Amino acid sequence: MPQLTDLAAIDLNFQGVPGTIAAYVFATSDGLALVDTGPTSTLPSLQAGLEGLGASLHDVRHILLTHIHLDHAGAAGTLLSRLPQARLYVHSRGAAHLKAPERLMASAAQIYGEQMDTLWGEMRPVPEAQMTVLEGGETVRLGDTEVRAIYTPGHAVHHLAYHRGPDLFVGDVGGIRLDSRQSPRPPTPPPDIDLPAWASSIAQLRTVQAETLHLTHFGSYPHGQAHWDALERNIAADAGVVRASLEAGHDLPAVTDEFTEALRLALTAEGPELPERFALACPPWMSVQGLARYWKRAAARSPR
Repeated sequence: MPQLTDLAAIDLNFQGVPGTIAAYVFATSDGLALVDTGPTSTLPSLQAGLEGLGASLHDVRHILLTHIHLDHAGAAGTLLSRLPQARLYVHSRGAAHLKAPERLMASAAQIYGEQMDTLWGEMRPVPEAQMTVLEGGETVRLGDTEVRAIYTPGHAVHHLAYHRGPDLFVGDVGGIRLDSRQSPRPPTPPPDIDLPAWASSIAQLRTVQAETLHLTHFGSYPHGQAHWDALERNIAADAGVVRASLEAGHDLPAVTDEFTEALRLALTAEGPELPERFALACPPWMSVQGLARYWKRAAARSPR
């Protein structure tokens, strides 16, 4: 039996860099529950992390996905192929992509090209028989443990947060915060960025009676209003930089340069090494693409 008795974070050492992607694991009376798997490229780190806790992959019985982006869910199908007794929990709008990930991987390949295998590794299909599809609002029973799924779009239309007692697992809707010096900042990749939906998700999460926020990128922090206040300020600031640059007629490379420099200055003021680590967790050019897509779609919807 695993020695883990409650909750632990596992550093997946993405691309050999500590403190970039975390998975969380907690004990139940029905084996271990894992929140997000990371990509397949980090499976050795996940396995080593579990072994360091006195457990193994074969002790995992439940996989709770916050959303299906490769850095959070890429290893899910590979894990389930090794764990026929395990169940996976995912939002309904992400389930079809897990059952047939070809389109998701093809889209990612257009972005990452020859780096696909190095960054992410393969993404195997998730068997439908091992999948529990959620909408948000459900209470999932994992042995003697109850976990509430909360629908939290804004970063992705298929995003869930999970509330278990004092713990709130927020995936990417809680922002990127690589250590306590850094204010939380939004990852805004295409295609699903929706700023009003994100604001509504934050408003909902502010009310959850939890003590600790657990972020995939990266670590655990007190669940206080200060975290959410800072995240909302940074969402507004990042979105404002991109909008102003677009409205000034700048092309996407120029918008990206302006955004990247503003982000670099802000992060450097909080910690000299933060810009490099942050770029690995969420490349600035990707955030620009997501926000540019959002503003262009918003402009198209506006009455003329």
